[in-house]
Amino acid sequence: MTLKQIAYGLLVTAAASLSTPAVSDTWTVDPDRSSLGFEVKQGSGTLKGVFTTWEADIDLDPEAPESAKISAEIKPLSASTGNPQFDGTLPGTDWFNVEEFPTAEFTSQNVSRIEGNSYRADGQLTIKGVAQPVTLAFTLDIDGDTATATGTASVNRLDYKLGSGVGTDTVGDIVTVTLDLTAVR
Repeated sequence: MTLKQIAYGLLVTAAASLSTPAVSDTWTVDPDRSSLGFEVKQGSGTLKGVFTTWEADIDLDPEAPESAKISAEIKPLSASTGNPQFDGTLPGTDWFNVEEFPTAEFTSQNVSRIEGNSYRADGQLTIKGVAQPVTLAFTLDIDGDTATATGTASVNRLDYKLGSGVGTDTVGDIVTVTLDLTAVR
């Protein structure tokens, strides 16, 4: 074998290894140490709530976020604010209409590192059959096989026909979705 053939073989091997897509890490969310919440202006204060039933599938290598796949399925019936009057209206047709739309879904389309441990997941959020683009900004810290992430996304409730009969002076139109999760691989 000539030196030229050896060099060519090494070049082909190197090129093939560089073009191989990164393998994502699969993470399993620990529901006991994780929360998915929301905040919205109500009158002069802020109404905070959580979704108690949701699950997420996360395949993410922090060194190759462009190959990540993140999805979540949320059960709107599990929304709880601690205010019985408000909680009683959330499942109804004017808000989540859980009889017709028992799940809401998020699916990432693009994940990128902003800097350091800050990331951005651009995706699609579907609520009540209405799909809208949404950006989830999050931080990710990994210690061995445990990852913690916190993040927020802002959505306009009126885009999803949530509480369309309620004026924005009573309940704000911008809802901040909050994420605080712990996952293991």
